[in-house]
Amino acid sequence: MLGAGGCCAVGGYGRAVCPAGPSRMPHFAKLLLLIFCLVLLVESRKHRRRRWTSQLELQRAGHIYKKNHDVTKTRKGKTEQLLRVDDHDFTMRPAFGGPAIPVGVDVQVESLDSISEVDMDFTMTLYLRHYWKDERLSFPSTTNNSMTFDGRLVKKIWVPDVFFVHSKRSFIHDTTTDNIMLRVFPDGHVLYSMRITVTAMCNMDFSRFPLDSQTCSLELESYAYTDEDLMLYWKNGNESLKTDEKISLSQFLIQKFHTTSRLAFYSSTGWYNRLYISFTLRRHIFFFLLQTYFPATLMVMLSWVSFWIDRRAVPARVSLGITTVLTMSTIITGVNASMPRVSYIKAVDIYLWVSFVFVFLSVLEYAAVNYLTTVQERKERKLREKFPCTCGIPHSKTMMLDGNYSESDANSLAGFTRSQMVPEEEKQEKMVVHLAMSNASNSSRKRGLKGHVGLRIIQNTHAIDKYSRLIFPGTYIFFNLIYWSVFS
Repeated sequence: MLGAGGCCAVGGYGRAVCPAGPSRMPHFAKLLLLIFCLVLLVESRKHRRRRWTSQLELQRAGHIYKKNHDVTKTRKGKTEQLLRVDDHDFTMRPAFGGPAIPVGVDVQVESLDSISEVDMDFTMTLYLRHYWKDERLSFPSTTNNSMTFDGRLVKKIWVPDVFFVHSKRSFIHDTTTDNIMLRVFPDGHVLYSMRITVTAMCNMDFSRFPLDSQTCSLELESYAYTDEDLMLYWKNGNESLKTDEKISLSQFLIQKFHTTSRLAFYSSTGWYNRLYISFTLRRHIFFFLLQTYFPATLMVMLSWVSFWIDRRAVPARVSLGITTVLTMSTIITGVNASMPRVSYIKAVDIYLWVSFVFVFLSVLEYAAVNYLTTVQERKERKLREKFPCTCGIPHSKTMMLDGNYSESDANSLAGFTRSQMVPEEEKQEKMVVHLAMSNASNSSRKRGLKGHVGLRIIQNTHAIDKYSRLIFPGTYIFFNLIYWSVFS
């Protein structure tokens, strides 16, 4: 049933139900309807603005894409990977089953960190680069630009398994990330670079130490692939090895770097290509001159001082000899502590032990002098016991008299008169005793004392000391001439 202003519906019990007219709607319902209409209007405007902005960005992106169209610089989704890593089995080498894949290598030495004589090794930091071609990694590119990746892609593709022969420790630097770079070219060529620090063994010969030169080698080789599967070679010959001009060592002068390559054979696996980085080091001698050679020479010269000391000064000569011997022992111990325990004689050992022998012989020289002096005194004592007429004065002490005294001089010095003269022999004996013990201050007495002191000095200088003053320095100088002419 229709009303005048709208429509009516038939309700229950045949009654007609009609909506209320405009005049009947409450005011808050009108307010809600108005708010709903405003919300719809605002949302529609936002939607139109987003659509316009997205279209503008697409137009700009399309303009840039047309200006520099290179697929290598465009981000691809999982289904459109340029390298197609998931489409190939990279557990096998490139051209598997075919000829050996050539892998070029070049190295840039960043630093030589240390050379250890005790451990007989060296530590080197270098940039190791590999070059090969893998057609499975080729991709289309109009500008022939390469793609560069970090170490995360290395785990997904095939790379050469090069290792360092005779290495003790090695690691790839990982600050702030792994120092690995992988660069792939459109035709499938690959550059693989790493920054590595390696500690490797170096067979050193110390027979001429410290006047020696050492040649050490760092060896590279494929671990799994023989020469039938992988051909390892220097990419540019000798130009494949580059070094930093600022490389220096405290004890060595780096003379030259050079590269070589050979085949290495293992009885159980076969032949492998091996690359060598060889370098020659010459040791600086000045440090060892100051710390070893000069102190040893001074100790030998100090031991010669005892040849000019009175042979009766036993404490002085013994203490000097013992001091020089102990000092030489300390120098020898200090040098050997910084060296490996090799079973052959080194050049420094020859010099130190010869110097030690010279010092030790100076001690033995005084032992011989002291012994001969004791034997001589024992013989003189026996002679005095046989001839008591000398009145206890050694014959050597009576030699200060020249026998030219007159009887009057003798009587005046002895305090005797002519009337008190005794027989001639007895008078001479008393005169000698009196002259030896008298404290008179006359001029003749002073001259006799001076001659007496000089005679004692001459007599107390043993003949062995006289010869040692010439033989020891002359022999040591001759040894030094031969030593430095042979080892320098």
